[in-house]
Amino acid sequence: MGDETDGDTGTGKGRTSPDAAPGQKDVLRTLRLAAIEHHKRQNRSEAAALYAKYLNQRPEDATIWTNLGVLMRQTGQREQALDFQQRAHRLRPDLWIVRNNLANSLGDFGRHGEAADLFRGLLKERPEDSEAVWNLGRCLRSMGRYEAAVRVLKAGLEAHPRKAQIRLQLALTQLAAGDLAEGFRNYEVRFETGEVPPPKIDLPLWDGEPLHGKSLLVVQEQGLGDSLLCARFLPGLREQGARVHVVCRPPVRRLFAGAALADGVSTKLPDLEGFDAWAPMFDLPRHHFARRADIPKPAVFAVPQQSLERADSLVRPHDGALRIGVVWSGSVTYKANHLRSFGHEAFLPLADIPGVRLFSLYKGPLLEAYRKDGSSALIIDASGEDADLADCAATISRMHLVITADTAVAHLAASLGTEVWCLLHWDPFWLYGHTAENTPWYPRMRLFRQRRPMDWDEVFDRVRGEVEDWTRGALG
Repeated sequence: MGDETDGDTGTGKGRTSPDAAPGQKDVLRTLRLAAIEHHKRQNRSEAAALYAKYLNQRPEDATIWTNLGVLMRQTGQREQALDFQQRAHRLRPDLWIVRNNLANSLGDFGRHGEAADLFRGLLKERPEDSEAVWNLGRCLRSMGRYEAAVRVLKAGLEAHPRKAQIRLQLALTQLAAGDLAEGFRNYEVRFETGEVPPPKIDLPLWDGEPLHGKSLLVVQEQGLGDSLLCARFLPGLREQGARVHVVCRPPVRRLFAGAALADGVSTKLPDLEGFDAWAPMFDLPRHHFARRADIPKPAVFAVPQQSLERADSLVRPHDGALRIGVVWSGSVTYKANHLRSFGHEAFLPLADIPGVRLFSLYKGPLLEAYRKDGSSALIIDASGEDADLADCAATISRMHLVITADTAVAHLAASLGTEVWCLLHWDPFWLYGHTAENTPWYPRMRLFRQRRPMDWDEVFDRVRGEVEDWTRGALG
């Protein structure tokens, strides 16, 4: 969210004390410079050690406290980051950089009202600061104040028409508010922010022109869940008379290949000879909503027979149970995974409900902790050895209910028609908005939201009560 570090080497208020002895002053200045230089070079362990050593001698230096807070945030130590930013703010509430970094750390804990107040103050001082504009807009969206966010971001875009991040935040706000045509039109800017690397395809980019008799190459661009979400737009391309080839990641290849979604599917770029144009997958909704307002039904994916037979053998010993598939984390490489995910232990109380059998649909590095603490005795490992999401889809099809964090499994289960409860943190993906208990994108999906930032305990208290009610109804 735009943290900044202060590389100023001066000795003004809050920096190396001018009252220090000359020799000590030089030592501290050298130490300060070394810490900042290591930080700039991303030598984070060295920088942290040097910042701490310096602050032991000069605890009044607000700029080094804020630098250390930025470093802690960069390494995922967010509670420490907030503590250090608050210390810096107590020392120098007048410093722009301190207020900016404090606002960012407050946002990490859902304290968006406080963060928004700080960003407003920064904008009063520096109306030309485009970063404070998009940060303020983002805070307002995170509070569900879509109209206010749109006003701020549109005004910011008028003042800074070339700032891609402002337009991206406007797009995400419009999408969350349900303004899909404008939201996806503005989302075209995603490749300009540096967050989504643009595919490099030596073909003309499809601009929405008629496709009858044309060959179109569609390329997956983001996460697995995004590709499952956008797959619903593929049949419409073929209905227009296009020949469609999809390039996707290996985990979804079998799901796409066996379905009537495209004429060809591969995990690598095919020979481009014969193709008329290409489109990144998230361009498909932009062109769809430019012409019509309806949200297409979720894609129908093909589940291989071999995967179904494997799933049947897995669940056969539990034929009489109410089978619930669970997922506690998405990809650990996703930068906001710490917000949407929780520990596998949160599901364990559900295993005590009579008639219920839990199955883990998670595959990834967090399996080690789940297996190590014995949880696999209560939550059967159903997906740890999956070859791909087609295997997972087969297991999902044998579940009575899926309860999951916001992951690809949520999209997959909803697309397969399995009842799915998606557990959301306080500021979720635009698809879910901030208030509703469902989403028009997946009619069979039920949403359970954090009522307080960071509080998963209350969510799971509600989930347990709902599972108990659901179980009583299912068992009669």
